[in-house]
Amino acid sequence: MADLNINSKYKMLSGYDIPALGYGVYQTPADVAEDVTLHAFKAGYRHVDSARVYRNEQPCADAMKKCKIPRGEIFFTSKVPPRSMGYEQTKASIESSFKQTGLDYIDLYLIHAPYGGTAARNGTWLALVEAKRAGLIRSIGVSNYGVHHLDELESYIKELEGQYGKGQGGEISVGQWELHPWLTRPDIVEWCQKKGVVIEAYCPIVRGQRFEEKVLQALGEKYGKTPAQVLVRWSLQKGFVPLPKSVTHSRIEENANVYDFELTAEDMKLLHTTEYSPCAWDPTTSDD
Repeated sequence: MADLNINSKYKMLSGYDIPALGYGVYQTPADVAEDVTLHAFKAGYRHVDSARVYRNEQPCADAMKKCKIPRGEIFFTSKVPPRSMGYEQTKASIESSFKQTGLDYIDLYLIHAPYGGTAARNGTWLALVEAKRAGLIRSIGVSNYGVHHLDELESYIKELEGQYGKGQGGEISVGQWELHPWLTRPDIVEWCQKKGVVIEAYCPIVRGQRFEEKVLQALGEKYGKTPAQVLVRWSLQKGFVPLPKSVTHSRIEENANVYDFELTAEDMKLLHTTEYSPCAWDPTTSDD
């Protein structure tokens, strides 16, 4: 992991690359989203994680157009809203994303949560697969899926391949979850690593709720880094794609300034816990 840098990328099952560090815009108001996204680009980020329900796809896309960085160097993500599950609703969601952003393509489109039941989940996946085939979306994946949801989707992909041919069922290129030392989700992580699914970590700095933890304070002191920087670095060294969010310019920079130190194996052990403490929602446990 010593060679990690701000430009590091991972190859996805789709064949495309994803930057190893992302900038999250959850709850970022539309009227400031363009400014902070532009600042993130100045700080070196090349990956923006948005969603339909965030209502800030358009200002993020406006920042992409204004920043003068070639489109091919910026990775943009959106997500199907939980209330738009199902084939037709997902098609409408994708169409709306393009209307709002004016982009020629979207790099990654995720199912935001596994709600709505099997038929709705399968319909949503089929709509994403078709959009990918049409070249509108380059890579597809899921967010907040439990292992049972992942198994279900894998079965549906095989079913589609049986109908349409090998490779025609789509691939789960990315899975996104709340991940940090107090919510490591070993079962989900193991599933994804076995299948080659890139793992994204939202709330990687736990919304600041754990900054007073003694281990974080000690490691911050050891490396001259903030608790947030230690947590982003932990995520990177786990092989995740962390998505820290902030609307404060200095913190946007701080969260990307994590490439001049490396946590040791012992440090990583100190940060290991078996806690299951979400700081956000947890749709992985949904049984519908």
